[in-house]
Amino acid sequence: MISARSLSLRRGTRVLFEEASFLLNKGERIGITGANGAGKSSFFELIRGRLQPDKGDLTLPVGLEIAHVAQETPALDQSALDYVLDGDPELRSIERDISAAERDEDGMALAHCYEQLGVIGGYEAPSRAARLLHGLGFTPGDETRSVATFSGGWRVRLNVAQALMCRSDILLLDEPTNHLDLDAVIWLQEWLSNYPGTLLLVSHDRDFLDDLATQILHIEHGKVQLNTGNYTAFETRRAEMLAQQQSSFQRQQRDLARIQGFVDRFRAQATKARQVQSRLKALDRMVLISQAQADTSLEFSFQRPDKSPSPLLKLDGIAAGYGQEPIIEAVTLSINPGDRIGLLGPNGAGKSTFIKLLAGVIPSLSGERLPAQDLKIGYFAQHQLEQLEPEQTALWHLQQLDLRASERDLRNYLGGFGFQGERALEPIAPFSGGEKSRLVLAMLIYQKPNLLLLDEPTNHLDLQTRDALSLALQEYEGALVVVSHDRYLLRTVADDLYLIADGSVSLFDGDLEDYRRWLSQHRHLIQSSVRTKATPDKTVPIKQQRQDDQDRRKKVKSLTAQIEKAESLMNKALVERQSLEQQMAASGLYEAADQQRLKDLLKRKHLLDLAIETHEADWLQALETLESEQTEVVD
Repeated sequence: MISARSLSLRRGTRVLFEEASFLLNKGERIGITGANGAGKSSFFELIRGRLQPDKGDLTLPVGLEIAHVAQETPALDQSALDYVLDGDPELRSIERDISAAERDEDGMALAHCYEQLGVIGGYEAPSRAARLLHGLGFTPGDETRSVATFSGGWRVRLNVAQALMCRSDILLLDEPTNHLDLDAVIWLQEWLSNYPGTLLLVSHDRDFLDDLATQILHIEHGKVQLNTGNYTAFETRRAEMLAQQQSSFQRQQRDLARIQGFVDRFRAQATKARQVQSRLKALDRMVLISQAQADTSLEFSFQRPDKSPSPLLKLDGIAAGYGQEPIIEAVTLSINPGDRIGLLGPNGAGKSTFIKLLAGVIPSLSGERLPAQDLKIGYFAQHQLEQLEPEQTALWHLQQLDLRASERDLRNYLGGFGFQGERALEPIAPFSGGEKSRLVLAMLIYQKPNLLLLDEPTNHLDLQTRDALSLALQEYEGALVVVSHDRYLLRTVADDLYLIADGSVSLFDGDLEDYRRWLSQHRHLIQSSVRTKATPDKTVPIKQQRQDDQDRRKKVKSLTAQIEKAESLMNKALVERQSLEQQMAASGLYEAADQQRLKDLLKRKHLLDLAIETHEADWLQALETLESEQTEVVD
């Protein structure tokens, strides 16, 4: 499928990789790994034909459809659904041809267009696009909103949906999980596992790579290596290889030192001349083994908090939300030193709202938030990256926290976060998102908090930094509450998982695999009741509550029946329309004698088009109503 032969690529004077030869077969799922700046994104540009190799060849079969996630999304007036449908260029081309044929009253061309539309599944395209949007976390009704009304993170999701909409042979995904929450990541992983084409994936999410990749293409120190298996298998083999290489290097260095020592001692002795010459020839013939080199890893750690009162923070019957509308209610929780809490919950359930409540960023609507006198919170959220001063240096930002600290100590500290040497003295404006995240983490850790609140701390961080953060958090002596789509981080640092759903916060009895199953059930709307309040209304009699529950179940059952009926009617109409299109494809139909029959067929087809559109609208409406019964509040 994709063949590289002696491939070399430079950016400016820097060699990204050279003399790379490999073959990527059709249907493989390849994880592209390497340090930031190694050349992963440039490799994607090579595949797309936007860059040319400096040496060697990269060949792909002619006519392949390559899909990728756009980096920018203009503020368009078109609806989100139409924007996603633009991801299928063949669909849009046929739609334009249909409009032209209708305008020209060209029956033969129109029949051909409708036949092609059926072949590519064009009639089902809107419902397929809607399912992509729903899977990526968009709520019912978002399909009709204009692209311009979405924030930057949600526009990235629109770009992902557009790339998935394309019926591609090759799909290029560069960090697709950065702006997703956990439930969207799990959905995307399941979708990609069934993708029939060749997937090339750049990701710093270890679990995502492990579950998807069948091969790993690793770029390191200008070399490209293709390995069979997932990321963990590659990392294990790489560690073994580096250990063997370092052992061989050290053994050879000892041999070199011994031989050179003999030569130096006996070079001037005529009686040893033959032995000296023999050893000099051995040195000349020896193939030198290079010292093992791995990507530079970060190592940082949290200092022990000055004080650790117990409990650090208590919530007593608290409710939180925006305006007067609660998102979570009746929450009672005590956080003590050493607690490790990971927050789970579907999109819009209130995870970020809850962590803001813990941080004191938003007030409670009712109940009490009771912090300890010596509580010291370290709160990480993505908006804090925007609050950094772009014209100032990393050192300056740290100095604002401790004006009495020496520059030498602060620069040594920053070196542990990857800001070595002059990098600590450069303005941060051109820093990458990962570097800014590291700086915010460095500032947070420096303050020695006794309660860490982390809301998606791994966005933009590479694998090495994520591993360093995971290790540091495992040794951290304070309490931790974390929201993250990185399952590896959750699994390694969280002792307890709390589920935020249906307005309540409760201990989740299970692991992340159990949560995946719970989320699948939630997503497919098999729950039979709307969200349950943590504290039911005591004024409603039990008999009435039972009647309400029965009414809800009837409503869900009725909506499910409506969805099935609309889908059945739509499929029936599609089959009839396909039959009509086959009749319209007959060449004799366009003779003068059959004009009336052609008109009858076109009229019937027009009615079927309207019916399909109506059934599809009924299907979407019933689906949206059913989903709104399950989730009524969005973050």
